[in-house]
Amino acid sequence: MSLWVDKYRPTNLSKLDYHKEQAAHIKKLVASGDFPHLLVYGPSGAGKKTRIMCLLRELYGAGVEKLRMEHQSFVTPSKKKLEISTIASNYHIEVNPSDVGIQDRVVIQEIIKTVAQSNQIDTSQQKDFKVILLTETDRLTKDAQHALRRTMEKYMGTCRLILCCNSTSKVIPAIRSRCLGIRVPAPKIEEISKILVTTCKKEGLNLPSQLATKIAEKSNRNLRRALLMCEACRVQQYPFSADQSVSEPDWEVYLRETANMIVQQQSPQRLLEVRQRIYELLTHCIPADIIMKGLLKEVVANCDGQLKTEITQVAAFYEHRLQMGQKEIYHIEAFVAKFMSIYKHFLDESMGEFF
Repeated sequence: MSLWVDKYRPTNLSKLDYHKEQAAHIKKLVASGDFPHLLVYGPSGAGKKTRIMCLLRELYGAGVEKLRMEHQSFVTPSKKKLEISTIASNYHIEVNPSDVGIQDRVVIQEIIKTVAQSNQIDTSQQKDFKVILLTETDRLTKDAQHALRRTMEKYMGTCRLILCCNSTSKVIPAIRSRCLGIRVPAPKIEEISKILVTTCKKEGLNLPSQLATKIAEKSNRNLRRALLMCEACRVQQYPFSADQSVSEPDWEVYLRETANMIVQQQSPQRLLEVRQRIYELLTHCIPADIIMKGLLKEVVANCDGQLKTEITQVAAFYEHRLQMGQKEIYHIEAFVAKFMSIYKHFLDESMGEFF
């Protein structure tokens, strides 16, 4: 039994429910049987991966759906052994090089070299090139991105790269200029509501439009999340009711409580408690940038206009250091400590003026 988000994922470009004009452009792009390197970007849950898989199916046929998991080993110049998992078909390979951290350059060079040097079995029936799908490209180190730039030029004849990321701001200009950019915007609230109602009909369920809209709004325009929340509502209560509560993920509630703790008290003891809670989130695989963004969103709600600007600038500074550094906890905790200092100073000044 599969989740709705996987069960009803469209498998070809003509079945996509939104951004249909973009889907038509992609179809024209692959109709010739060839395309340049692509950079597909947009927010999480917008449908980037679905569109890429539809593109590959359009290009190679149903064979791209016959996937296998592979574990590959690499040795760095310093003799360190790296292992990474990939998903592959006979026509493409999907890999997330950022899984190996700062050694991602080695993975990129070796995988592209291996794929580029292996030819198709029957070139008269198949394409002259294979496709390498690199996910989370915006998390790659600068070294890896420069290596990717050189490698993508060298092996253009036998392989095409599809780079997938949330934002192009962390992708170097040299890579952006060598790819055709395809932006996949988040679906609108009405589009998500319509998809939820249609999915429930396929399951033989009746979803009230008010509840569908409420789920779409709570999902923050993330379609994957909306479908998961809708399925959770189905487990929680059926028949659906228009005023039914939509449960949020536990980590979001936990993060909100952590932010409230920071605002309520500013002391070394409270900072220690907050550190433990941040560790808890990190060990449950919540990305550090999501934690930083969530904390900022909650704490600025308790600040006045002038303070909001200062706190946002501080958050931007530590978020940049978070991307450049390795130990996430240091930078998140540094932001929390700095916020506590600024906020306590602000409260002391306010109290002084009051008295």
